[in-house]
Amino acid sequence: MTTEHKRIERIAKQEVPLVQWGPYLSERQWGTVREDYSRDGNAWEYFPFNHAHSRAYQWGEDGLAGISDAAQNLCFAIALWNGKDPILKERLFGLNNGEGNHGEDVKELYYYTDAIPSHFYMEYLYKYPQLQFPYEDLRQQNATRGKHEPEYEILDTGVFNNNRYFDVTVTYAKQSDKDIYVRINITNRYSEAAPITLLPTLWFSNQHPGNTRPTQPVITYRNASAVVATHPSLENYYLYFQQPDDVLFTNNVTNTEKVTGEPNKSIFVKDAFHDAVIKRKNVKGLRAVKKGTKCSPVYRLSIAAGETKTVYCRLSNTEVDKPFGQSFEDIFTVRKSEADEFYNAVLPQQQSEDLKQIQRQALAGLLWSKQYYNFDVAQWLNSSDGITEVNSNKLNGRNNDWLHLKNQDIISMPDKWEYPWYAAWDLAFQCIAFAKIDAAFAKHQLLLIMREWYMKPDGQLPAYEWNFSDVNPPVHAWAALQVYNIEKAQKGEGDIIFLKKIFQKLLINFTWWVNRKDRKGNNIFEGGFLGLDNIGVSTAVFPGTNMQLEQADATSWMGTYALNMMEIALEISMHDISFEDTAIKFFEHFVIIAESINEHLLWNEEDKFFYDVLSVYGSEPMPLQVKSIVGLMSLFAVAVIDRKALDKLKDFKKRIQHFEDSKTNHQYWLNEEQDGGDKLLLSLVRPDRLVYLLQRMLDEAEFLSDGGIRALSKYHQDNPYTITIDGIEHSITYDPGDSTSDMFGGNSNWRGPVWLPINYLFIQSIRRYSVFYGDDLLIEYPARSGNKVNLCVVADELAKRVISLFEKDKEGRRKMHGNYNWFYQQKGNENLLLFYEYFHGDNGVGLGASHQTGWTALIADLISEYYESRTMVRKEEVILV
Repeated sequence: MTTEHKRIERIAKQEVPLVQWGPYLSERQWGTVREDYSRDGNAWEYFPFNHAHSRAYQWGEDGLAGISDAAQNLCFAIALWNGKDPILKERLFGLNNGEGNHGEDVKELYYYTDAIPSHFYMEYLYKYPQLQFPYEDLRQQNATRGKHEPEYEILDTGVFNNNRYFDVTVTYAKQSDKDIYVRINITNRYSEAAPITLLPTLWFSNQHPGNTRPTQPVITYRNASAVVATHPSLENYYLYFQQPDDVLFTNNVTNTEKVTGEPNKSIFVKDAFHDAVIKRKNVKGLRAVKKGTKCSPVYRLSIAAGETKTVYCRLSNTEVDKPFGQSFEDIFTVRKSEADEFYNAVLPQQQSEDLKQIQRQALAGLLWSKQYYNFDVAQWLNSSDGITEVNSNKLNGRNNDWLHLKNQDIISMPDKWEYPWYAAWDLAFQCIAFAKIDAAFAKHQLLLIMREWYMKPDGQLPAYEWNFSDVNPPVHAWAALQVYNIEKAQKGEGDIIFLKKIFQKLLINFTWWVNRKDRKGNNIFEGGFLGLDNIGVSTAVFPGTNMQLEQADATSWMGTYALNMMEIALEISMHDISFEDTAIKFFEHFVIIAESINEHLLWNEEDKFFYDVLSVYGSEPMPLQVKSIVGLMSLFAVAVIDRKALDKLKDFKKRIQHFEDSKTNHQYWLNEEQDGGDKLLLSLVRPDRLVYLLQRMLDEAEFLSDGGIRALSKYHQDNPYTITIDGIEHSITYDPGDSTSDMFGGNSNWRGPVWLPINYLFIQSIRRYSVFYGDDLLIEYPARSGNKVNLCVVADELAKRVISLFEKDKEGRRKMHGNYNWFYQQKGNENLLLFYEYFHGDNGVGLGASHQTGWTALIADLISEYYESRTMVRKEEVILV
């Protein structure tokens, strides 16, 4: 067992499996719903980037390469100044949703280069231009571009040409849980010397007006190289730093003069360091006060061409006379070797170094994207931020029916800049990636989202803060089973207590789906856009009108949900027979859904494909013949059961026998038996329809791209689908790259790109089919190639295509970097990776959120499974073995 594994085991035994200090600081708090107290609900406009350095937040903090304690009382991050910018570089810049031609988008170069689950070692690289940062150029150029043009990125501005920038690497290495060593390396990549100012900054979060404390926190000067931070909810913490050029103090309060025009009560405001460093304003006052809620030592450096200068800090709960002894640097070497040892133990060793690097950075990004999330909806609705008073529009507006929701936890975020708020179904995928390295945290996150202060009393899970009532696909039972099986494979036994806990909560959520999203009671489900953004032909065909959209995807998700619940109940039944009845209940529910999706109009016999059906009162139901992944999602619902293992479950076995004896009445629940009848296959699609769907999926003229399965068939490139509803014409066409539609936000796109979580689901499902069919079912891959292979090979080949998005080719280029490979082939940048939200359906270029290491971190799991599958079938593919 590695040193890090021992730490993880110790942390897992805690009531909450978290360490006190971690990368819990958001990378964007401005422009969020929590900070929006406006009358019109326009969060981006109410708290724009230009206010972020001057205006105190109410519900959280943000910073650059930062950390905080688990309750985000005390924060640490860096600030930089290149001598030319109008503001300090305290946080990452990006465009708001109205400024970008494809929606909001971070416009910086930063990378999560390493991390381990205990956060005893973390590395973060930020690339800072030496020329003035192109804030206005990025705004103006993107504003002039249309939906059919690519985004104007920071590498397009020219500020990184000729390597005229600094590499700023921030490394954290813990001596103990509460003793954190910090190394800040600044390297001049340019050919001439250049100045830079560094401000390692310690501050207390601003307290929301509703939180009153008798004792206020304060950071106090101790000597020229140390300050002490005192907080009523924390033990004392000391920030030690090497001899600086200055030490400045201020308070984390709003500069009202800049934000509202009201004169400030003192010079000690949130952005005081900006004026002090850039304009040399109020320096004596900020230096002389010796206390405040925000403090920075200041280092004014000149760095020669190619030179690296290092600044050390130490944040500790212990008073130390000599904080930077001779062994200080040694801790970084030791922790780095422990990180190497850990990843050598968890990643397959037969892989190339490039693939190992892809996995490690994917997991590092996932670890860096843990964030403190604080939101009390009732308090938010009924309080003021001191700028805008409580108003009726807000009280009756967004999320007003989620008054029970009170979140104050460390949560895995999809992306700490682009999506600095949890998303229910994203979280499920993130937990699967987490399970490989920290199963305790993965289980904690899945249980957390279902706690009573998250889940609505009626059983609905909160989607995301922009609208908690939106409906996300019900993937949490599937994720729980995946996490359970991953840990079981690691330890040799599964956590039945976890399965029981989450099963009870999932029962409530499943019931909500059945009661709320099946209006006709025919086991054909709705749900709206289901997180699939604008894949639908129209946003107008949802409940509340005279139309009803009966959805192939919602029904497939529910079939999958029922099957996963059956699998969980069966697994628990092997230890606790009282769950057998529930396994039967979900088995029968799955059979009913399977019959409905196959017998209903959702299946189009002429096209051999599943389509959504639009029912308009007084008219015949109308199939919406859009060839999208919606029609392929029925493949997700598949399970293989070992008959011999069912001998212990007599009632369940008897019920299965009943269905087998009446196959003519229940023709859709069970496919053919194989291997002498020792396995059962449960699937939403019977064998002939499975072949039809796979043929279409594996057709390069339709869904199959070089980088994986597209979200929309390329058929629609030359054949747009058009339909007229209530006199309004709606159409859908193939968009392989950024969205050309504004539906669901300008950065949304499911009309052609490759999405990693959906590809992951397809690959997992095909692997399960392969366990059952073996070589008895061969399929052409690619379609019409004449090359017939079994489904295990299909799954491997699909995985290879997805992996190729990240992997270097023979010229050292990566598909995802596209036109920016020139930058990533330069010395020192060859191993820098980004984990995009989605990928171009034709050329594999990364698009959307550039650092979305949430569900895209599944690439780490996909790579491991690909190499494992070449030698054996994973045991968890057959349940009850």
